[in-house]
Amino acid sequence: MKKFVVSSFLVTVLSVSFFSCGDSDKSNTGMDVDSSTREAISSNVSDSELLTGELENKTIKWLSDWDINSDNNLGKSTPAFLVAFQERYGGNIEWHQCTYEERYEQLAKSINGDEGIDLFYAGDLDAFPKGVVRSMFVPADDYINFDSPLWDGVREMNDSLVWNGSHYIAVTRIAGDNCAVIYNRKTIQEAGLQDPAELYANGEWTWDTFQDMLEKFVDPENQRYGIDGWWFEFGLINTIGIPSVGFENGKLVNNLGTPEMERVQNWIYELYKDNLIAIGSENYGWNDKPAYIGEGKTLFYPCGLYEFYKKPSEWKSTFGDDAFFVPMPKDPEADEYYIPVGIEAYAFVKGGKNPEGVAKFLDCKRFVMEDEETRAIADKQMSDDYGWSDEMFEMKESMQSLAEANPFIDVSKGVSAECGELLDNSLRLTARGTPWSETYDSIYSVVDKYISEVNEKGSSE
Repeated sequence: MKKFVVSSFLVTVLSVSFFSCGDSDKSNTGMDVDSSTREAISSNVSDSELLTGELENKTIKWLSDWDINSDNNLGKSTPAFLVAFQERYGGNIEWHQCTYEERYEQLAKSINGDEGIDLFYAGDLDAFPKGVVRSMFVPADDYINFDSPLWDGVREMNDSLVWNGSHYIAVTRIAGDNCAVIYNRKTIQEAGLQDPAELYANGEWTWDTFQDMLEKFVDPENQRYGIDGWWFEFGLINTIGIPSVGFENGKLVNNLGTPEMERVQNWIYELYKDNLIAIGSENYGWNDKPAYIGEGKTLFYPCGLYEFYKKPSEWKSTFGDDAFFVPMPKDPEADEYYIPVGIEAYAFVKGGKNPEGVAKFLDCKRFVMEDEETRAIADKQMSDDYGWSDEMFEMKESMQSLAEANPFIDVSKGVSAECGELLDNSLRLTARGTPWSETYDSIYSVVDKYISEVNEKGSSE
């Protein structure tokens, strides 16, 4: 599984593919937008002063496990940002397929073989600074003007991820849809509980009310389970607003020893002891069961909103007609309302033949978010593709506002694969019955070593 991100108004939708690395799909066989939508976007990009210049090389080579173009299987038509790129610059994206697990191996082969791959996704939070210190990426500053009005909304985030004075990844959006609490309103009502959306609207959706609902609902002997899914640990950990590994003033920082990290880990351990965590328990097993939400057997399924970026028949068949979602609950002791924050970001690949095309493409992505009329078109496109209600849009936008108000990202996976794997496994252990003190004692110095090695590489460049 991997995290999926979209813009606040359908900037992109990702899909997982399982093709052999190195194959390419140069044609776009998915659904195109209707002619009126294409004409409206074409008019907007032509009239705007935000998009400038022309493009000689129209083709960008994109290496990924997912197609950035349209996707019939997911019911996704050509994204608005790609229509903008096509209409304003005549551009197109040539997809070079690979598996998620082999992305970096294939990227290295492509660079060494001078294949001219131009663009690589950096939003999985494992590209920075790993891809930089491995000399896989080149600075974007020669091609993107981060001081232009087009990049105003993400300038601070981009400037916070500068390595040795250069922007090696271009963040096009701060993402608030990384992890939400998915639930079924019918289940809530039949259990006599208050709707989490109402609690959220009243400023009462906190760790305390989250736990209280679980305690009132869970009864494994009668197939009433609490928390399911593979993302809940990090969804809850992120509510403290402090990443396990952060990036400050050009250096990686180890935050495992903060009081906040200890507090959230101890709370998750409490949830485990009270039998409120379903997945991994003796009577539940290790397979997640998202359909239990629709069947009324499970209360909460924390997961990315990508579960709703599908045809309406698909997400309703899993979560039910009454499915809804809210942000992760607020840490009652935090100074602000923090939720899991992601980024949509891209890297200019070393040896790429068309960095100018990449820059224009990324400008088009920013244009869709900055131009009000085009953003409204993308909003309608999402509604048509995925069958969302107005209330779902409003909740998603509220989550986006929380993320933009208090942005932070965890770059532990970007330190190294070893560091990312260690923390991915270790930070989950309290949810499996291991006290935080034991985990902390075993990993703190190891993580410090990983971080020091990368920081030293940055200092020596």
